[in-house]
Amino acid sequence: MRVNQILKPNVVDTTEFNKLSPLHKEVVNDFYNKVDYDNKDVVKEVETTIDTVSLKHDVKTDVIYNYIEKETGE
Repeated sequence: MRVNQILKPNVVDTTEFNKLSPLHKEVVNDFYNKVDYDNKDVVKEVETTIDTVSLKHDVKTDVIYNYIEKETGE
């Protein structure tokens, strides 16, 4: 069995995502997998998920916020 068969595929495959460190890629993947896309309060859901994922991976919330800003160009 190869290593790439063991690893989960990335949720995103963009230039900005590929620039991230392996840990930050894992954080972003986890964010996309955990966010509830059906929640009516999207802003609160995104912020809550960012907080939860950041705590789980012991990284600053800025990691995800900065990534989202780069992806959206804002």
